Amino acid sequence: MAETTQEASSSPPLHIAVFPWLAFGHMIPFLELSKRLARRGHAVTFVSTPRNAARLRAVPPELSVRLRVVTLDLPVVEGLPEGAESTADVSPEKVPLLKAAFDCLAAPFSALVGERGGGEADGVFDRKPDWIIYDLVHIWAWSIAEEHKIPCAMFLILPAALLAYVGPKHENEAHPRRTTEDFMAQPPWIPFPTTTIFHLRHEAMSRASEFQRNASGVADIDRLWKVHHHSCRLIIHRSCPEAEPWLFPLLSDLFSKPVVPSGLLLPTDIAAGDVTGDDEPFEAAARWLDGQPRRSVVYVALGTEAPVKAEHIVELARGLELSGVRFLWAFRTPAIAAGELLPDGFEHRVSGRGVVVTGWVPQVRVLAQVTVGAFVTHCGWGSTVESLFMFGHPLVMLPFVFDQGLIARAMAVRGVGVEVARDGDGSFSGEDVAAAVRRVMVEEEGEELARNAKELQRVVGDRVRDEQYVDELVEYLQRYK
Repeated sequence: MAETTQEASSSPPLHIAVFPWLAFGHMIPFLELSKRLARRGHAVTFVSTPRNAARLRAVPPELSVRLRVVTLDLPVVEGLPEGAESTADVSPEKVPLLKAAFDCLAAPFSALVGERGGGEADGVFDRKPDWIIYDLVHIWAWSIAEEHKIPCAMFLILPAALLAYVGPKHENEAHPRRTTEDFMAQPPWIPFPTTTIFHLRHEAMSRASEFQRNASGVADIDRLWKVHHHSCRLIIHRSCPEAEPWLFPLLSDLFSKPVVPSGLLLPTDIAAGDVTGDDEPFEAAARWLDGQPRRSVVYVALGTEAPVKAEHIVELARGLELSGVRFLWAFRTPAIAAGELLPDGFEHRVSGRGVVVTGWVPQVRVLAQVTVGAFVTHCGWGSTVESLFMFGHPLVMLPFVFDQGLIARAMAVRGVGVEVARDGDGSFSGEDVAAAVRRVMVEEEGEELARNAKELQRVVGDRVRDEQYVDELVEYLQRYK
């Protein structure tokens, strides 16, 4: 990619320390942002833990002078599995223990940002960072920034709609949400009607846990509010106004500071992806996928962190079988084993039209195939960006937590996906799955969904505009440092 205008700018290059939360859905876009900043002539210190750094793709050689990866050893915490360094390594109930271990990185991170030396890039690594860009869980980062007199920005890889739904602490104190019904309603601080920013009952019931102290000693909502409230000068979203109209001015007003888009940070290397893995088990599935008719296969992936239960797996399998549609299923839930959960004889009955892959699946590479016609997804923001905004695939939506329901509502309103019907407790049947899959892949409605998805991709997935948002972000970093 050609160097951009920032390198020729009269402003000196910045040194930016970037530290994502220990989840690959966070680390990958943080690393992509780091690459974009390095391509613009800035020096970036990307911080993670040893095992995570090893699993991320190596820094491109042309950026190695400006982008360095520094690792901090994750402390041992009782109850956390040995070697666990990311949310992909633990079951959902142990994520608070991972956060407790993560909080112990405060002191080594403080020592890191306070040191001098460590690289070239016109000597820019020989000074303290001009900025720290951190994630929503870094409850301790503000005190480090204050100690070293370094401004901070919070980078949220989640959609702006989630921040609008959560709202600032003062609005929550003025309008407390105490009941399930409160969480099912549009927040009162959003001053105009919306048909997307609300939760269904089963989603609202799970939100209460975010307001309760967990095994890390801190409630998740307090992490977000404290990170925002203290030394955070900017809030950056992996989003853009084309994807989420009207939200950025509202959020800047609500949080009393600039809330700016980074753009979608669309992946640039489709073949390689961003995380290393053993591609060999996938190759047989890849050959099968290559041999299918155009737009005939539905790709199925629920991410590595969604709290998928055994009954969800069983009903999803039943639905794929009942749908009669070709499918490739990336079975990557870490806490369970596929062989114990798939219905007896399932893979035999769907042989020839359905493939289940229990090892590594390079998702962007799969989504780029012309044989893929739709995506059964948990509606994580990263997966939505990769499938819909990058390739224009319509969605079969099966959200589980946090922002996923908000994304599903928004995509349904925009006519690019169908949400699987759920009962009030969040359960669904194989028949519900099959009906949604067939609406997208078989029935006449699917043609309109596909057209809408391609049109949205054309508007939102503009790579030139995506780069312009990074240029504008750099201008904010220069202006507010």
